[in-house]
Amino acid sequence: MADDEFRYLSGFGNEFATEAVDGALPRHRNSPQQAPQGLYAEQLSGTAFTQPRAVNRRTWVYRILPSAKHPAFRRIPSGTLKSTPFDEIEPDPNRLRWNALPLPAEDHPRDFIDGLYTVGGNGDSRTRGGMAVHVYAANKDMRDRYFTDADGELLFVPELNAVDLHTELGSLRVSPGEIAVIPRGIRFRVELPDKPARGYLCENFGAAFTLPERGPIGANGLASERDFLTPHAAFEEREAATVVQKFGGNLWAADYDHSPLDVVAWHGDYVPYKYDLATFMVIGTISFDHPDPSIFTVLTSQSDTEGLANVDFVIFPPRWLVGEDTFRPPWFHRNVMSEFMGLVKGTYDAKAEGFEPGGGSLHNTFASHGPDAETYARASTQELTPQKLDETLAFMFESRWTIIPTLQAVQAGHRQRDYDDVWSGLSRNFR
Repeated sequence: MADDEFRYLSGFGNEFATEAVDGALPRHRNSPQQAPQGLYAEQLSGTAFTQPRAVNRRTWVYRILPSAKHPAFRRIPSGTLKSTPFDEIEPDPNRLRWNALPLPAEDHPRDFIDGLYTVGGNGDSRTRGGMAVHVYAANKDMRDRYFTDADGELLFVPELNAVDLHTELGSLRVSPGEIAVIPRGIRFRVELPDKPARGYLCENFGAAFTLPERGPIGANGLASERDFLTPHAAFEEREAATVVQKFGGNLWAADYDHSPLDVVAWHGDYVPYKYDLATFMVIGTISFDHPDPSIFTVLTSQSDTEGLANVDFVIFPPRWLVGEDTFRPPWFHRNVMSEFMGLVKGTYDAKAEGFEPGGGSLHNTFASHGPDAETYARASTQELTPQKLDETLAFMFESRWTIIPTLQAVQAGHRQRDYDDVWSGLSRNFR
């Protein structure tokens, strides 16, 4: 389907109501004695029942069969998907960078689940804190196979080609330059309209992503609520399906006699959504210096400490640079937060070479990093006229805790073992 064949509702955190068949949604009540059209009523709760209204999230679904109708789950191999505790190696202060994860060979088809590859993470999925960084590389549609993550919500950042996310609550097409979030516990399958596909995935074990406070910026700017899109109700019927569930860090599977995407109508605010990063209103300096990269925050997962995120999703989109007497790329810095950075397209303005689309870098807490030698030499001597950074999109998963890489990521053939050399050309200029 073309993207304009997908139907969406707009708004972030809204209470939506939608039905794929007229009359399938009960009026003025959630659980009538008999739901319309012989459907089953079921509540999907994303938060504890008694959490404050501002953060309480739940959705009522009206489905052909209740989700309780399934046999026991069985453990299956997790492959290159890893989870907490991230303790295969001891914490290491060194900076790491990888080339793009190789795509699967045509004669070795891999769907989204088989194509998941864990770079690292932190926290504890069982106590709902922390996050994990994954990448995916797939060349096969999920037809009769479905996935659900009971450990965390999933933030998709496509890099190569679009993915179609068919969820219990409807379908979304997500292309490079867009993101999507599927809440914890919602079942879905992934189709690839333009095979193969590759991208990044942030698994958030903590509080659900929300929009950051704007503070002194005021009522406008950054990501606007109206630009977030949630799918209309859609359903499918089939006689056999396999549901793969991530639970407690492991994969489990059960064989169903029906599709888990059989929701004919729903209403609520616990929903998947997508967002076009091109609609992000960039804030920046119009005098000198530039503010901290927190001004580029699209979504944040808050922690129990005010101002300290469990994980932030930050982008570095196309923008104008106009600062006077200013070193315009990101400055050299050490940060208490840990940063995994990826590149969707173009060139990142702090790295002249070596950082490719689909690749990633990891700078953990207080790791020294910043522009490479070539970038520093150019940016510290160039004529400062207004400059448009275009055809670029980088992003960052930033976490309050150290991101411990997996052993497979440290030993990977696509890891750049000479990454430290990008700073070796910096010389003494003291006079």
